[in-house]
Amino acid sequence: MMKQKPYWEMTTKELAESTKQFDEPMVIDRSRPLTAAERAQWNRIKRKRGRPKVGRGFKRISVSMEQGLLKRVTKLAKKRKISRSKLLAQVLEKSLA
Repeated sequence: MMKQKPYWEMTTKELAESTKQFDEPMVIDRSRPLTAAERAQWNRIKRKRGRPKVGRGFKRISVSMEQGLLKRVTKLAKKRKISRSKLLAQVLEKSLA
């Protein structure tokens, strides 16, 4: 079988012949139900990205903090390899317990 030319090198006639399959309307009769693996993949693709829900969700707040303290908090969060938000949540949970 001959290797097909790249589309940008084809003549108009060759390009029309090569892409004629896309001129037909989509026929649902040719499709089949998704397999379990395909359904799982489709659900992963379709799922909205974002922050994972923990507890009852989250609420963004604005907190004022002295700059030196913020630097120390950021440094500790990086050392523990967690976000500042998670570090502050852990500290607050411990204080409220």
